[in-house]
Amino acid sequence: MRELVDAYASCADRRDVEGQMSLFTADTEFLVYMDSRNAVPTQEIRGRDGLRPVFENLKTYEATTHFNGQSTVAWAQDSATGVSYCLAHHVKVDGPHRSLMIASIRYLDQFVKMDGHWYFRQRKLLVDWIDNRPLGTG
Repeated sequence: MRELVDAYASCADRRDVEGQMSLFTADTEFLVYMDSRNAVPTQEIRGRDGLRPVFENLKTYEATTHFNGQSTVAWAQDSATGVSYCLAHHVKVDGPHRSLMIASIRYLDQFVKMDGHWYFRQRKLLVDWIDNRPLGTG
């Protein structure tokens, strides 16, 4: 499962939208909680095709690095659930100014195995905290 979680982060950082979308089932659910304390999602996406604008949005950043941390997985035969943590770094350029947004993200995942491959059936992205800071000219 770690390979699937890492592939998601790697595709995000390479801006591989098609690759990132291919990690999800056709009927996937992707729920975003910009405040993890709120039970109501900020954004709800149903179906793999709906993911395209979310992943395309990463192209608005000069660079990103999604650094995956600890994770746990509970296995069943052809399904699993998991929790993983990520520190997501996003570099934004606004004229001569550069800034860094760091988000502490927790993913609550439902996985399914189809045709010998694991996919995200549901991914909940919960933002625990965000830090914004200026960057040098690099």
